[in-house]
Amino acid sequence: MIPKNIFKFPILQHGYAVFHSWMEGLGDWAFFSIYTIEGSLFNWRVIYRTIIPISFAIGVRSVGVVVITGMFIGMVLAVQTYMQIHPFGLDTSVGSVSNAAILSELGPVLAAVMLAGRVGSSIAAELATMRVTEQIDALACLGVDPVHYLAVPRFIACLMLIPLLTVIADSAGIFGSTFVCLNLYGIDRHHFWTQTFHYVSLWEVGTGLMKSILFGGVLALVCCHRGFRSQAGAEGVGKAATEAFVMSFIAILILDFFFGYVSNYLREMIDPQGHQRF
Repeated sequence: MIPKNIFKFPILQHGYAVFHSWMEGLGDWAFFSIYTIEGSLFNWRVIYRTIIPISFAIGVRSVGVVVITGMFIGMVLAVQTYMQIHPFGLDTSVGSVSNAAILSELGPVLAAVMLAGRVGSSIAAELATMRVTEQIDALACLGVDPVHYLAVPRFIACLMLIPLLTVIADSAGIFGSTFVCLNLYGIDRHHFWTQTFHYVSLWEVGTGLMKSILFGGVLALVCCHRGFRSQAGAEGVGKAATEAFVMSFIAILILDFFFGYVSNYLREMIDPQGHQRF
């Protein structure tokens, strides 16, 4: 039985305050997300006017970072995979292992994490600056819904462009992995590609793209929410950008675990013996 005076202890009071703050913030984010998604469905006039420059900032300017990240991740994965399976004489399987991991796991996750640092923190800092300088209040005074005008286009842009950037990261990662396997380790090209096409299927491609769509939407909602709820002053802007990246990173990892678990469970239900290729 819990004593009535248990919350008289300072550490329990602090823990309860932190838990209450987290639950309150989660509820506020949920209402903000629902309102943003609802605005993305019924507010296409505002989206059409503002989405082009936002898409350029989110998509085009992120290509270089995504390409470099994806290529070197593919190269590192190929090196580590080769060192693990070379003693067993399974060199030709390096391509299937590394490319499957890139398409289904590392490509979407690392692309989303890189974009959370580059795009997410930028979105949060930009919106937080507008909050601090009262530009968001000015939009409301002019009769413009700030969430529909500012958050919805960024949400749509992330939802559309992060999957495309993930495809670029996957392509760069496969290129890096193939270069290491064929040119540095001298793996036979025919057996390398035969193993890759035999074990890498559309299931890995599809799950990776679905993950990227989910990551893009959550990233945009978290970062826009942090920007709108920024505290006053330059310190508040910096704190909003930091919180946006950290929360996006944690959300991506949590969603990746649950999505991976459910997708593997569904695949086992559809094909328990693993004979079919999707």
